[in-house]
Amino acid sequence: TRIAKEMGLSGPALYRYFTGRDDLLNALIRDAYDDAAAAMARAAARSAKGSRGVRARLHDLAEAYRAWAVAEPHRYLLLQGAPIPGYVAPPDTLERARAVLGPFLPLFATGNPGPAVAATVDEMTAWLTAEESVRAWVAQYAPEAAEATEPAEAAEVTGAGGAVTAAAAHALAGAVLAWAQLHGSVSLEVAGQFAGMAHRGGTLLGAQMELLADAFGLE
Repeated sequence: TRIAKEMGLSGPALYRYFTGRDDLLNALIRDAYDDAAAAMARAAARSAKGSRGVRARLHDLAEAYRAWAVAEPHRYLLLQGAPIPGYVAPPDTLERARAVLGPFLPLFATGNPGPAVAATVDEMTAWLTAEESVRAWVAQYAPEAAEATEPAEAAEVTGAGGAVTAAAAHALAGAVLAWAQLHGSVSLEVAGQFAGMAHRGGTLLGAQMELLADAFGLE
């Protein structure tokens, strides 16, 4: 009903355009993912134009993610909040979700992960080896990782699904860890859980990104 009112329609009139609740949710979720992905792509393009180092670009992307979520709290929570009972998102939303995180991949492809994230890199290597769609995602946003030529980056692990470069595993591990940090901090901020505390959400997120950059040896 609230959505219908914002569109200048009655509740029943809204369903002239959608077959039911799930069809409406599909449209809202697709639109939100596409909007968030566009914001991240714009931020990545702006950041890459300057002479900023990889670490600084990581902060740029993290802040762009946070800025979109804070500006669009209801849409963010639709994507990242509690699951809606009985609702199953269509398969194409996975690609849209990956588009939001895609700009992080090339940043971590250049990294030199330390012991703190070694286990995650190993697990991401296994995921890449097993799933072609994940390899394609990394190759789309970090083609240099999939085709690494430097000896340290080109070290390959071969499994049932094919060969995976170390750089590709670094890219995926970093992007997944960045998402986990972003999701935790930004979701708490958007849900109002920082109310009454002295820090700003951006300050906390910045500290988390510094720790992640250190873990991957980003310059």
